[in-house]
Amino acid sequence: MRETKKKLIFTEIFIIFLAILWFIPIYYLIVTTFKTQQDAMLHPLALPESWQFSNYVNAWTKMEYPRALGNTLMITVSAVLLLVILGSLAGYALARTKNRASGIIFLLFLAGLIVPFQMNIISLYRIVKNLGLMNNQLAVILVAVAINMPQTVFLFKEFIDSSVPWELEEAAIVDGCSVPRRVFYVVLPLLKPVTSTTVILVTLNVWNEFMTPLLFLQSRSRGVILQEVSRNIGQFSTDWATMFPMMMLGVAPLMIFYIFMQKYIVAGVAAGAVKG
Repeated sequence: MRETKKKLIFTEIFIIFLAILWFIPIYYLIVTTFKTQQDAMLHPLALPESWQFSNYVNAWTKMEYPRALGNTLMITVSAVLLLVILGSLAGYALARTKNRASGIIFLLFLAGLIVPFQMNIISLYRIVKNLGLMNNQLAVILVAVAINMPQTVFLFKEFIDSSVPWELEEAAIVDGCSVPRRVFYVVLPLLKPVTSTTVILVTLNVWNEFMTPLLFLQSRSRGVILQEVSRNIGQFSTDWATMFPMMMLGVAPLMIFYIFMQKYIVAGVAAGAVKG
């Protein structure tokens, strides 16, 4: 008993130590948003000598926050909707089709998880340019869908295999249900846990994507939040007093979304891990 208690105490101390280490960057980000440029450079981890709440006002105005937030939301929501619809249908088809062709197609999706899209960025740029989608938010949406589709299909396919019994569909077939009715009335209602997990993970990926908007959106009126933040990084200096409040404004909607949705990640992973 004593050895078990000692191990438990040591584990708790170690976890607390890790939590403090993880919290330091968050603390640094928050306190820097209220500092002057000079104070941020001289005393990076200290509390502000004078709290500069006007930094947020300046950041809001300088980055044209409502416009940047609207563009980011539009791209993220559109990409997530397309991924959930197409990924769930593709995952269902691969899960219920048991032949060599479906196995090869699934392996191709798995390959998309291994190979980073940055390796094909030149070819991707040419395709977007030839389609006439440069400086068009549709290009960013389609690229985001293509990048995240392998992960989405993998999650839906494995969840259907492990947690959606074929016997339910057999009963629907006996009742005379067609394939579309089986999918929409029997299977899709059971996919709420994995759908929630997919929405959260894809939202994080699309919201934090910087390279594709940078490549395909040249006009500032179509830019996203991360592009506005990057404008403060100059060749010879960085405006930390403005950049950090911009980062907080950009991360705040994502943090609120994650706080409200994080319980669904556990539910989705737990449901998908139970066979049958």
